[in-house]
Amino acid sequence: MRVIAGSARSLRLKTPEGMATRPTTDRIKETLFNIIGPSMYDCTFLDLFSGSGGIGIEALSRGAREAVFVESSPKAMKCIKENLTFTRLAPKALTVTSDVMNALCRLEGEKVFDFIFMDPPYDQGYERRVLEYLSESELAYEDTLIIVEASLDTDFSYAEEIGFSLIREKRYKTNKHVFLERAGREEIC
Repeated sequence: MRVIAGSARSLRLKTPEGMATRPTTDRIKETLFNIIGPSMYDCTFLDLFSGSGGIGIEALSRGAREAVFVESSPKAMKCIKENLTFTRLAPKALTVTSDVMNALCRLEGEKVFDFIFMDPPYDQGYERRVLEYLSESELAYEDTLIIVEASLDTDFSYAEEIGFSLIREKRYKTNKHVFLERAGREEIC
């Protein structure tokens, strides 16, 4: 796994050993950042269920002002910190070793994000719990783009009833990215 573009371009990132994390492949990461990349400069980025930190590091490499990495596994967080040091992006990063729901509560009132990315364990309902929290949260504002990496069969039909518009879905062979914003916004990415 490597950084695709920006200040840390081509640097190889470490991934935690074992099967507890599934790093986003370079090809899928490149497709994602081709979609959102033009908006990266000077943004604030929240990377939930961070794993190796590859998505948040890509955002920082492409010009994000700050990225917050939330990961519950101390082993994975050690890997994220090593990757941040190796890419020289650590000064623009905040790491939170905690389960996601507790981390969101701790960040409340301290941060507001332009992008919120989450790649939770598949088919366990974490997406919905996080989205329900974000629907009432000050961490996201009306222009915040929320991106969920999920299995192909993950259902997001509930999004509208909890206050989100599904604005785009990008499907790959084994998973998909779902792009959401608070309902009522007219512009589509």
